[in-house]
Amino acid sequence: MPKVLRARDMSKCIGCFSCMNVCAAFNYKNHSLKKSCIHVKTSGGLEGRFVATVCLACREAACAEECPTAALLARAGGGVNLKEELCIGCRRCLQACTALAVSYDEDTGKPVICRHCGICSRYCPHDCLIMEESAQ
Repeated sequence: MPKVLRARDMSKCIGCFSCMNVCAAFNYKNHSLKKSCIHVKTSGGLEGRFVATVCLACREAACAEECPTAALLARAGGGVNLKEELCIGCRRCLQACTALAVSYDEDTGKPVICRHCGICSRYCPHDCLIMEESAQ
């Protein structure tokens, strides 16, 4: 059964950004946090809790519906996979994502899309991120 990424208990997050770093390194061979599919930040101020913006693995993904070249294909379990050769870098998927989970890689001119590979959850020292079975 397919699995999807979920931010389970962010109250335990210490803001180490290990999840973001390993995501960028594993998926994009780069240590820039801008190339991470997961985004961790404070909810506000120095004492604010950490929050994670992750792909919600939508069944009917607005990002895919908005893509004019069909570069975003439905993924088993929810979410999408990016077919890079079809992407024209129009950024319409960024605007369509209701979770604000899609970012843009200025170097490649392509969106940064979560594949729900789970590498980030394996490196989270406090198990704030989990991979759970999709109900599909």
